[in-house]
Order: sequence, then structure tokens, then C-alpha cells
Amino acid sequence: ISLYLRRKNLLYFFPGLQRKMPWIEYNHKKVSGTEFIIDFLEEKLGVNLNKNLGPHERAVSRAVTKMVEEHFYWTLAYCQWVENLHETRKMISMYGPFSDLLKWILCHLTKGIVKREMYGHGIGRFSEDEIYALMEKDMRSLAGLLGDKKYIMGPKLSTVDATVFGHLAQAMWTLPGTRPERLIKGELINLAMYCERIRRKFWPEWHHDDDNTLYESEESSETSKTHSPLQDFSFYSRTETFDEEGTENSISHTPDTDYTGHSLFDSDVDMDDCRDQEQGK
Repeated sequence: ISLYLRRKNLLYFFPGLQRKMPWIEYNHKKVSGTEFIIDFLEEKLGVNLNKNLGPHERAVSRAVTKMVEEHFYWTLAYCQWVENLHETRKMISMYGPFSDLLKWILCHLTKGIVKREMYGHGIGRFSEDEIYALMEKDMRSLAGLLGDKKYIMGPKLSTVDATVFGHLAQAMWTLPGTRPERLIKGELINLAMYCERIRRKFWPEWHHDDDNTLYESEESSETSKTHSPLQDFSFYSRTETFDEEGTENSISHTPDTDYTGHSLFDSDVDMDDCRDQEQGK
């Protein structure tokens, strides 16, 4: 998943195959491009996150991945490097007597690259309001697809979650005060819960008990907004079914467990292995 957290725009400042980010080197073998990296690692490591998906689900997963990578990505890049450049510059860590100048140069070079590539893509030919309208449609589509499930395709993690989380994480944590952040922490709160769930599952050290992540209530007006802590609700999702409905009420919930009582810090692979071992006994 961390592959998606590397901004593709930085490919101009780091060497890589085909000038394409992300890229990896594994046992002296270099591979670039997200899709090819995933295929390569699955083959080398014998891991397949999509093993529980049927043909229809795999097709939907691929369609969503391409929507996010080839369309939603550009609207986020516009928000990050064009419309919100001043705030982005504050997040860049550089030290030394010329750090401010270097950050200014880096940001404006990246801004020019993003605008040029967006124009070539076609989405950069729209107005600011039109770009944000497209962004909102993509985010609403993701929120509708997710619903109240734990992950995009259901109770099991799949590769599409790496794509979706890697992009939504930018709206969640790197675009303060912008339209996508207000949307994900406001009306589309299930996307914020989804991001928090994955963040704490795979990066527990990233979470602190005094986390002050906030969200806006749907009933909040534009002039008077109420805020509540997000962390108390970020794990709950109804994605699994029970053979006996009565068993659900007997399960104790904690902020670190889902409604089945399973710890969300345990990987899905580990849970599967445990179930297989139990069945074999």
C-alpha cells in the first residue's frame, strides 16, 4: 500500500525506469508502474490479495482502480500542486540556509509539470470549478461503492484498497482546509472511517490516543459546524454475515476490534491461516 503514498509527480526528481513512479528494485530487478509491480511481487512472493474475488468482482476492482489512478489522481494533483501550493510548501521538510528558496523552486517546478501534464491528459483544460466537480463525482462514487463495508470489495482486503487508500489518504491528511478534505470528513464520512481503519490496521505506530482527527456532522450548517472525534467510530463496519443472528449481541466491542470481535490489527492473511488450521483439526 505504501507504494501509492509516493507522489507520481516526484518522478522528475528521482531516477526510475521509464520516468515512472512508483518503482522498485528487487534482487537487482527493477520494475516500474504500480500494476506491473503488483504482478511482479505476487509472482515472486506467492501472494494474491485478489484470491477471494470472482470474475465480476475482479472486473469491478480493475475499473475502480483505473478511475482512481487515471482520473481522480489528477484532480488531487491539481488541488495539491496548483490550487493549494502554499500549504503544500509548508509540508516539505528541507534544512539549511537556502531551504525556503529550494522549497519555492521545487514547488513551482512541480506546479508547472502538473499543469502541463494535466493539459495533455485533457482534464487540465477544464475550469477550477469543473475540476472540483469531477473530483466530487469520483469521491461520491467511491463512497457509494464502499457503503458500510469494511473494504471496497467486502470484508477482505484486495489490491483496489491499496489504490483507493493511497489517494484518499492525501485528501484526508495532506490537504488541510481544501474541498476534498471537507468532503471526506463531512458528508462522505464513511471514506474517512475507511482511511482510519486502514491506517490503524497497517500503521499502528501512526496512531496516537490523543489523535484529534475531526469530522463534520452531516447536520452541520455552513455557518455553524459541530465537530466530533473520528477515532471512536473509525473501525465499525457491517461486512460479514452470521449463521446465527443471536451471536452478534454477545460480542464485546473495543476501538481496536470490528463488530465481530476480531482485532483490526491482525492481517487478513493471518486470520485466514488461523481458520484453515482450525478446520484441519
